[in-house]
Amino acid sequence: MAATVCTVYTAQSLNSACSISTPSKTHLGFTQRDVVLFSSSGKKTNRRCSKSVITCAGETVVIGLAADSGCGKSTFMRRLTSVFGGAAEPPKGGNPDSNTLISDTTTVICLDDYHSLDRTGRKEKGVTALDPRANDFDLMYEQVKAIKDGIAVEKPIYNHVTGLLDPPELIKPPKILVIEGLHPMFDERVRKLLDFSIYLDISNEVKFAWKIQRDMAERGHSLESIKASIEARKPDFDAYIDPQKQYADAVIEVLPTQLIPDDNEGKILRVKLIMKEGVQFFSPVYLFDEGSTISWIPCGRKLTCSYPGIKFYYEPDTYYGHEVSVLEMDGQFDRLDELIYVESHLSNISTKFYGEVTQQMLKHADFPGSNNGTGLFQTIVGLKIRDLFEQVVASKVKTPVEATKA
Repeated sequence: MAATVCTVYTAQSLNSACSISTPSKTHLGFTQRDVVLFSSSGKKTNRRCSKSVITCAGETVVIGLAADSGCGKSTFMRRLTSVFGGAAEPPKGGNPDSNTLISDTTTVICLDDYHSLDRTGRKEKGVTALDPRANDFDLMYEQVKAIKDGIAVEKPIYNHVTGLLDPPELIKPPKILVIEGLHPMFDERVRKLLDFSIYLDISNEVKFAWKIQRDMAERGHSLESIKASIEARKPDFDAYIDPQKQYADAVIEVLPTQLIPDDNEGKILRVKLIMKEGVQFFSPVYLFDEGSTISWIPCGRKLTCSYPGIKFYYEPDTYYGHEVSVLEMDGQFDRLDELIYVESHLSNISTKFYGEVTQQMLKHADFPGSNNGTGLFQTIVGLKIRDLFEQVVASKVKTPVEATKA
């Protein structure tokens, strides 16, 4: 039988120390026999081992994004990958129904791929995709940990078109791995692998308004069927998805506006960015004066505002027992090019140059939420994640240097 040649994929730049181990059980999806190791000098050596896994100290930063379906995860992913450069695309030459998106720096994997039951299986057992019993958390943990450690894995694919589990695809360790879906913070083992976590919290009122707009206008669904669909998911959402927000480092909460009394259309939104204090490599954004309570209506000569206007609010607060900073925007922008006026009054936004937030918003003006707080706060969180990644990498480079001096 011919030997299999496997390449060790690691993130760029660090002088990684590699070791060979023989696990008692592996779900990584491949067996290595001939192993090709590349040294920092560029030379390669062959080592033969039996059913071994190469473990390299990599620099993959893992980000978790949790939200219910239809709550803007895909839009947020497009904004995030844009911050790092390069368009996010499915794996080239792979399954056309793959849920994975790969860019120059990031790889986004959808946690639906870890469904243990296909659509028919869930129906037979009477469970939804939100139910933990329909998901393989052991495999999720083992593969996310492997990628974080610099090991390529064969990840399963859940086909949203057919509802079946397709053959797996190879995922190489990127600089940044984003795991997005219903359960990135549900399992404690997976949660501990995250370098940063975000929860998109869409209020029931807004979620209902969005679903009506989409399903009635675009899909021809009746109001009764939409209500029934939402109610059917609600028990599992409340039990398994919503509680994850207590673990998030940042929460983007989308609420009905307070600028229009009794508004139920969901077109004008009040959006909160809730940022946990004390998170390593993350400093919360603030308005004017850090730690103060600020109410600001910027409409005037420098910011065009049609009815009902725009209002910002900032305050320190507590959230599930954690100290947090809260930045809130109610209303929407008429002209994105004027956003720079607001940007200039925000601090700790981790931009590389003056006006970068505004540039990113203008670049994706056609994305949903680009004229309100959802787009603004998603963009800012993307910039904060870039800054966090750079600090993590710098700390890992610094540690070996300090060890050498010692």
